Amino acid sequence: MAGAMLRHFNEDDLISVLTTQPLDRALDYRAPEGGCFEGAFVEVPLGPRRVLGVVWGEGEGGYDLSKVRPVLRVLDAVPMRQEMNLFLRRAAEYTLTPMPAMLRLATRSPGLGDPTSMRVIYRRGSVDAPDRWTDARRKVVDVLDEFGGLSFTLKELAEMAGVSSGVVKGLVTQGVVAEEASPRDLPYPRLDPGKSSVDLTDEQSVAVQALRERVLSGGYGTTLLKGVTGSGKTEVYLEAVAACLDEGRQALVLLPEIALTSEFLNRVEDRFGARPAEWHSGVTMTERRRAWKMVSEGAASLVVGARSALFLPFQKLGLIVVDEEHDTSYKQEDGVLYNARDMAVLRASLADAQVVLASATPSLESWANVEAGKYHRVELTSRFGAAVMPEMRAIDMRAETLPASRWVSDTLAAAVRRRIEDGEQSLLFLNRRGYAPVTICRACGHQVGCDHCDARMVEHRFQKRLMCHQCGETKPLPAVCPSCEAEDRLAPVGPGVERLAEEVSALFPGANTAILSSDLFGSARALKAQIEDIAAGGADIIIGTQIVAKGHNFPHLTLVGVIDADLGLQGSDLRAAERTFQLMRQVAGRAGRADKPGTALLQTFQPEHPVIRAILSGEEEAFWTAEASERKTAGVPPYGRMAGIVLSSPDVQDVFDVGKALAARTGPLRQIGAEVFGPAAAPIARVRGRHRVRLLVKAAKTAPLQQAIASWVAQVKLPANLRLSVDIDPQSFL
Repeated sequence: MAGAMLRHFNEDDLISVLTTQPLDRALDYRAPEGGCFEGAFVEVPLGPRRVLGVVWGEGEGGYDLSKVRPVLRVLDAVPMRQEMNLFLRRAAEYTLTPMPAMLRLATRSPGLGDPTSMRVIYRRGSVDAPDRWTDARRKVVDVLDEFGGLSFTLKELAEMAGVSSGVVKGLVTQGVVAEEASPRDLPYPRLDPGKSSVDLTDEQSVAVQALRERVLSGGYGTTLLKGVTGSGKTEVYLEAVAACLDEGRQALVLLPEIALTSEFLNRVEDRFGARPAEWHSGVTMTERRRAWKMVSEGAASLVVGARSALFLPFQKLGLIVVDEEHDTSYKQEDGVLYNARDMAVLRASLADAQVVLASATPSLESWANVEAGKYHRVELTSRFGAAVMPEMRAIDMRAETLPASRWVSDTLAAAVRRRIEDGEQSLLFLNRRGYAPVTICRACGHQVGCDHCDARMVEHRFQKRLMCHQCGETKPLPAVCPSCEAEDRLAPVGPGVERLAEEVSALFPGANTAILSSDLFGSARALKAQIEDIAAGGADIIIGTQIVAKGHNFPHLTLVGVIDADLGLQGSDLRAAERTFQLMRQVAGRAGRADKPGTALLQTFQPEHPVIRAILSGEEEAFWTAEASERKTAGVPPYGRMAGIVLSSPDVQDVFDVGKALAARTGPLRQIGAEVFGPAAAPIARVRGRHRVRLLVKAAKTAPLQQAIASWVAQVKLPANLRLSVDIDPQSFL
C-alpha cells in the first residue's frame, strides 16, 4: 500500500475532487492543463469562490463534459498518499463523519498552495543584551529564548511579544535580534539517533530491546508500555524513536497537554542533538506551514504534537508514541469526534508502523487489548535511580473535626508543616478550578447560573468574575441576588483551588504558595515559567487541579495531599472508577521522584470504597480485573459498544420531537440486537443557548454499529436549525 503508484489524469479528463466545503459528495471537474495525479492538492471553482480540494479519483460522468468547469491550478504540495486517503476514509466510516470534515483535519496548513519563496525572518542574534533594557525589549528576547531555534516573521514576533514592530527593529540594529532572508520552508535539522543517551537500568534495557525489535520488524504492532510514575518511560520510548529514525522512517510522539511540550522538547534535544518539528496550537502559523510541508516531503523525521498531528501527511511513518495514553484530552469532543489513541492504532496499521501506548495507569481499553492478545505489553516496575514509590495512606474525614468552612484536615496540615520545616514541597490537589463551584443566595436559595447554559457559574475570585465552564461566558461578581435582589446575601458554596489557596494562606502564613490551574495562565509560556519556578524550589506549597498530574517532575516534592478523593466517584459515568483510580495514582506519583521518599495522603469519607482501597494498596491488576468483570457483565465498553446521539437546537420542542421520532424508528438497530435509551434531556440540557437531548445506543462488541446508526438517523428529516452529532465510544455523557 505504501508504495502504490498514484494514477495520472490527462488534461481534460473528468476527475472527482473532494473539497473541504460542507457538501455531501465529491464534485466533478476537468483535469487542468498538463494533467494531474490522483491525490494532488488543487484549487477549484465552487460558485463564485475558489476552494481547496484533493483529486479523489475518476469523475462520475453522465453529462456534457463541455459544461464541467476545469481545475484552476495544482498546488505546490506533495500529493496525498493512498495510505492517507484510506486513513481518512476509514476514520470517517468509524466516526460517522462527513468526508469534507475529515479532509479539513488533513489540510490545516496556512498558505498550503503558496509557492516556495524567500522571506525575512527574525531569530535570536549574537549579542546577549541591548545597551538598555526596557519591558518591551525584554518581552521580545523572552519569546525568542523560549522558542529556542524557531524563527518568526516580524508580525508574528511582535504579536507574540505584545510589542510594536519598531521594538523588534531596534533590537535588530543592536544585534540582539538577527534579521535574515531565508527560504520560506526549511528542512528540520537532522536528528542523531546514535548520540549518547542516559545510562539505562537493566529493566529499561530489556524494555528498549523489546520495542526496538518491533520497530525493526517493519510491520504493524501495538505495545502497551506500562511503567510506574518516575520509571523512565520517556527514555525507553525515545530509544524506540531512535531505532525508527535509524531505519530512515518518520516518528510521531503525541502528548496530551501543550504545557508538557517545552520540557519534552528539551529532552528530545538532549537525546538527538536537535529539536524536532512541533504541531500544536502554541506554534506560529509560519511553523505550522513549515511542519506540514516538511513532513510531506520527508524532511521532518520526528514530530511532537497534539492529537491533530495524526493527520499530518507523513511519507514514511514508522512509529507513533501516545504518551499518557489514558488521558481524556485525546478525545476530541467537538467537530470531528474521535479518540486520538484509537486513530493512532488505525493510522499505524495502514502504514505498517508500530504504536507505543505509554502510561502508568493505562485505559481499560488498552489493558483489555493486552489481555486479549491484540497488544504486546512491556512493563517497568521500579522508579529510576534512587527514587521509590510514595507511601499512600487515607485520612478518614469522618474522624476529623473540621469546621464547615475548612477543607484541609488537621492530619494533612501537620504533614505539610513538617515538609515546610524540612525545606521540602507539598502539593494539595483539588480537581476544581476557580474559587467556588456554586454561588447561592441565602435569602431565596437561588443559584447563580449561566444565561446561555443550564450550568452553575463558577466564581473566579482572582479575576473578580463568574465563569461558565461550559461555554466560557463570564460576568462580574454580582452585588445583589439576580432573583430576589437581596443585597449581601450571595455566598460561595464548596471549594475550588482559589478558595483552598485562601485557606492555605491562613494555615501557613509564612509559606510561599503557587497555584497551578489552566484558567490562571494567559499563555502556555506563563504556565511553563511557573512550572519551572516550582521545580527549582520556588514554592513551599503547590495547589493544583488535574494539570499537575500530567508528567511534571518536581524534585523537591515529597508530600501529596488529595483534598477530596471522593469527588470523581460521584455520578453515573461508567468510567468514574477508572478515572478516579488513574487520577489519584498519577497525582500521588508526583511525590518522591528524587532521592527523598514521598507520601500521599488521600482525604476521603469513604475509605472502605473499593476504588479507594485499590488506590492505596497499589494492587492495580486486581483493580483492572474487577473493573473488567463489571464492564463485561454489563456489556459496556470495552466489552460492548456504545454510541451517543446528541440533538441540539434553539427550539426545545424540535429536539424532543426529533428524539421521539428516532426512538420510534429503531428497526435498523433492532436488526443488530442494539438497545436504545432515551430521548432524555442531557445532564447539561442547554449549552450556548442550544437545548440538548441525548439518546444512547448499546450493542454487542461484534455488532456492525456504524452501518446501523447511519441507516437509523437517515430515516428522520432534520429541521434546518437542528444539529445531530454521533459520538462513537463516548467518553463524556454530559
